[in-house]
Amino acid sequence: MSHEHVSNTKRIWFVFALLSVVTTVEVILGIYKPHSLEFTHFIGLNLLNWIFYILTIFKAYYIVWAFMHMEGEKSSLRWSVVSPVIFLVLYLLFILLTEGHYIYGVFKDSTIKWNF
Repeated sequence: MSHEHVSNTKRIWFVFALLSVVTTVEVILGIYKPHSLEFTHFIGLNLLNWIFYILTIFKAYYIVWAFMHMEGEKSSLRWSVVSPVIFLVLYLLFILLTEGHYIYGVFKDSTIKWNF
């Protein structure tokens, strides 16, 4: 039995280009911070931050999809790997937003001053 070696050069360049474009968009948005995105709020957070979260999650998912070879696996295995990560990210985002808002409220409304 002989196995033919398949070159993945085209796929590697596609993954590189896609992740580079997404990263470039993130960097440009971080530098210019468009007024319409920065001061428009949605669910307690501005749209610019939501865009950063969505693009970062997309990049993380695509890295797992491409470099951990998840596209060739069965759907049940993919979901058993991806669903705990999705749950963990959403849980950490919930904690970040909830506790960050609480800390801001404590410092804003009390006699405790910002020392950092």
